[in-house]
Amino acid sequence: MISTAILALAAAAQNPHGARQQATVIMPDDARQRQFQQDYGYADAVVSNGVVYLSGVPAFLAPGETDLDKAFTRAFEALGKSLVRAGVSWDDVVQVQSVHTDVNNQIDAMVKVKNRYMTGKPPAWTAVGTNGLLQPGGIAEITLIAHVPTARGGTQ
Repeated sequence: MISTAILALAAAAQNPHGARQQATVIMPDDARQRQFQQDYGYADAVVSNGVVYLSGVPAFLAPGETDLDKAFTRAFEALGKSLVRAGVSWDDVVQVQSVHTDVNNQIDAMVKVKNRYMTGKPPAWTAVGTNGLLQPGGIAEITLIAHVPTARGGTQ
């Protein structure tokens, strides 16, 4: 019985027709960033069954910079570009996840910037802390989930 379950899982794992294999994968326009993502095996976004999943975008302080607003604005600008390339807008975002190196000292700045991009009904949002990020100078990483409206081919 257990061996049958393992064989079934192995067969499913090798299925070239799974949801991700049939999804639209959104890669960066920038050749250097595209190569980095190909080397690490991830995409800016994946659109599957009417749902857009955006990879994390770092908010980072440039060398000598201390303005959290600038860091979060850069991240939200990058997220917005990925949303457009995936065929959705900020109004289609239903979930935000953010990981912060100092959540209590960064959250107010993120809220201020988020509220410039996301108006109306709020999304679901989870914010957590961590002790470090891959991006040098990274203070937070933000991921989004959005739904493609049914009029544009999404599902409800």
